[in-house]
Amino acid sequence: MLTDFLLGRGFNFFASGWTQFSAAFGMAFMIMIVFGRGFVRLMHKIQGKGQPISENVPVEHLKKAGTPSMGGILILISIFVASLLFMPMHNSTGWIALSSLLMFGAIGFADDYKKISSQSKKASNGLSPSMRLLLEAVCVAVLAYFINRTMPGYVPKLSIVLGSSIEWALNTWNIGYLFGIPLTCGFLYYIFAYFVICGSANATNITDGLDGMLAKLYMPVLIVLVVALYGATRTGFMDAVLFLPETSALYGVLGAVFGAVLGFLWFNAKPASMFMGDVGSLALGGFMGTVAMLLKSEIIMGVAAGMMVLILLSSFIQTMFFKITKKITGSGRRIFLRAPLHHHFEELGWCESKIVDRFFVISILFSGLALILLKFA
Repeated sequence: MLTDFLLGRGFNFFASGWTQFSAAFGMAFMIMIVFGRGFVRLMHKIQGKGQPISENVPVEHLKKAGTPSMGGILILISIFVASLLFMPMHNSTGWIALSSLLMFGAIGFADDYKKISSQSKKASNGLSPSMRLLLEAVCVAVLAYFINRTMPGYVPKLSIVLGSSIEWALNTWNIGYLFGIPLTCGFLYYIFAYFVICGSANATNITDGLDGMLAKLYMPVLIVLVVALYGATRTGFMDAVLFLPETSALYGVLGAVFGAVLGFLWFNAKPASMFMGDVGSLALGGFMGTVAMLLKSEIIMGVAAGMMVLILLSSFIQTMFFKITKKITGSGRRIFLRAPLHHHFEELGWCESKIVDRFFVISILFSGLALILLKFA
């Protein structure tokens, strides 16, 4: 909005993606800092007891009772305001990225609202897993459809790209005919999108378990996505990134997300003044997967988010191992003292700050590996 206005009046430096990134970053960060304290007081007033502490977390977490949740609402507001001011309005990629934030944020809001209104301490006191997965699948189908439409002519439709050289044009894989109509494997693109976007959303959601952890683990991944975006909008800069000039609209959106997450960390650092809630964690995760698909950098994003992936896998492995051993022996067994992974280390006696900082270091290492792969894979 403001970018288009200024460009129309000869301020050509706003055509630079880095100008849009910096301006959106600053705006989102300032919104978080200026309005954060008032938002915390407002959530205290509205929520009363705040989000109940789950019975499935270490006992140390009980002292966090009463901390207001749903800080993701302010995160989303700051992102939308900053993005709408500084991203090019005519470019569809920016709108797709913002749509992912809105859709997954809405699912998270419904989940948070049910938890807070019920004040139940059961881990399943939000939306049922089946309902949440169904809603996420609908969102992914819509996002994948429009992501596919943004691809330039030299990228086959409904294709999966690894780097800049290996691509699978799924729409050309013929598996038979139905009433004379050819059937292709194009549906696999939507399944792939489901694993990328929903996997990202649920990885960030389950990572949001300790004060400041999700924000610290998320920012290195954002840096990788920004570098991938830079490579996607310049020819010959990176070997493992396709040239996708339409993605230039993402500079402003990524800047806004970076500024909002950094600003949120000011209030979420231990001891947290507010929690992000599912409205924030699901939105940021869905956004991360959506941007990765827009940039055709899904594998790179998966490497950069390696610490979040490990946390998600720890919970999955714990659940499956318990169910399998219970079926076989009649008594379920566990691999970890408690899942997800950060709670396991809490049970070992690690303090919360040490876990967050060490996971942050590992996240930086994963992101460093992803940057190497961006350049040389």
